[in-house]
Amino acid sequence: MTTVPTAPETAQPTRRLLGVELLIVLGLSLGASGIGALISFAGSLTEPLKLGQQVATLNGSRAPGRPWLDLAWQLYYIGKGLMPVVLVGYLLVREGVSLRVLGFDLRQKLRDLGRGAAVAAAIGGSGLALYLASQAAGYNLTVAPSGLPDVWWRVPVLVLSAWQNAILEEVVVLGYLLRRLTQRGWSWPAAVAASSVLRGSYHLYQGVGGLVGNMVMGAVFCLLYRRWGRVMPLVVAHALIDTVAFVGYALLAGHVSWLPTPTP
Repeated sequence: MTTVPTAPETAQPTRRLLGVELLIVLGLSLGASGIGALISFAGSLTEPLKLGQQVATLNGSRAPGRPWLDLAWQLYYIGKGLMPVVLVGYLLVREGVSLRVLGFDLRQKLRDLGRGAAVAAAIGGSGLALYLASQAAGYNLTVAPSGLPDVWWRVPVLVLSAWQNAILEEVVVLGYLLRRLTQRGWSWPAAVAASSVLRGSYHLYQGVGGLVGNMVMGAVFCLLYRRWGRVMPLVVAHALIDTVAFVGYALLAGHVSWLPTPTP
């Protein structure tokens, strides 16, 4: 009688393999974005225009004049942007846990919503003030959070984009990164510094204000994550901040004098 060979048990990954895994995940997601933002900022610094006169457009049109094709591209990139989160979920399952270990679930919906709204209210206003000050001082580009045409799907796509950003950044840069760095023996202050610097790095394309503001936000989010043990409240906070920024800009640009807009 023949016997069916059993698969060997998966060995626990070594510190070196965890480091390689982390580099791969970041290289496929926000680490690569950080390098791209650095190159973009270097290009902005070498432009003849001052930083405050240059524009960084978020959520731009991908097929101008062709709204249905544009919508298809927008949904494609939103879905593509979530694939690193799927990868992290898979790697955690291979580890014997799941995304729940990061507190990414719906078990505490009302508490997460309340905490997230409170954090968004506290950080959103100060972040806007920092942006306006740095842009006026010439240290930041003029950020246009929406470059989408005025069509029926503009607001829904901006909301989806805000949630995609929030899920990607908080799962990868907050929960997953801190978990892996801790498993590799990093001290808590060093892990917080790494997470905060990474968060700031991929916002550098906006200018110095984007870098500093997001580093501070990253440190605050790390402290709150350590206190609550859940990324979900920070996902909610991030999504609310981005939703207000994206949709608010789309509705207010050109109608209020205090909001910087690109010069025609």
